[in-house]
Parts: sequence; C-alpha cells; structure tokens
Amino acid sequence: MELTNPIIIWACIGLILMLAELVIPGGIVILLGGACLVVASALGIGLVEGLVQSLTLWFIASIVLLLGFRGLTQKLVGGDSHVDNTDEELDIYNQIATVKESIGPAQHAGRIEFQGTEWSALGDGSEIAVGTQVRIICRENIGLIVEPVNEAK
Repeated sequence: MELTNPIIIWACIGLILMLAELVIPGGIVILLGGACLVVASALGIGLVEGLVQSLTLWFIASIVLLLGFRGLTQKLVGGDSHVDNTDEELDIYNQIATVKESIGPAQHAGRIEFQGTEWSALGDGSEIAVGTQVRIICRENIGLIVEPVNEAK
C-alpha cells in the first residue's frame, strides 16, 4: 500500500473529516467525511476511475447525504440553535437604565447608560437628575425616550 493510492487518500480524508466533527460540531463535516468513504468504496470496487469521476461522485454523495441525513445528525449532535426576537425595539422596551447626564427640562437631551453603553435620551419634559433610574419607553432614531421609574405605571 502506497500513499498515492486514491482509495487510501479518500479513506483518510473521510476519517479525518469524521474525526473533525468532534472539534467542529454541527453534523455537516461527518456527512462530508461519509461521502469521502463512499468514494473510497466506489474506487475500491471499480465503480469509478480517475479524479474527475471521484470528485463528481463525492459532490453527489455529499448532497444526497446532507439532504437525507442532516435532520438526523442535528438531533444526535445538537448544536447552537435558538430563536431570538428579531425586533430590537421589543428587546429594549420597559428596560431599566441609569441617567449619566441630566435629561430635560423640555427637549434637552441627556445621556443614560443601558446594557453597558451610553445612549442619548429624551424625557417627558421634566428634569431627570443624574443617577435616577429610568424606564425606556421607545427608541427614536439613535436616541431613547425614557421616563423616571417612580412615575412609571
């Protein structure tokens, strides 16, 4: 057995990809490795010959395995999948922040700290002092509209 034998090369690549699934979870890499083993088997029994036929078979086998077994591997391997809210407005609504620069009176903008970042903020027209806890009502452009927590309902 020599290392230039295409059967050995395809089998080694397949095993490496399948072992890489331990480092790169998700269920895709193991299927690509399985397609390499399909090619190695086809080369071994003489079904395909040459690089072009091997790559074509690998491509087709990869697609078939991915379409056929992706759901199964996702269940077995798991992965990082979660459904999150896509509307940022709903994520910040009714959250509590701290005033860093006084807001008001009238339309005088101040600064608040929310989620570790300072934001420009407008109040309800009254003056809101530094250090006051405020509730976020909505976002307007790149600023937030807030009201003091003690006056909120």
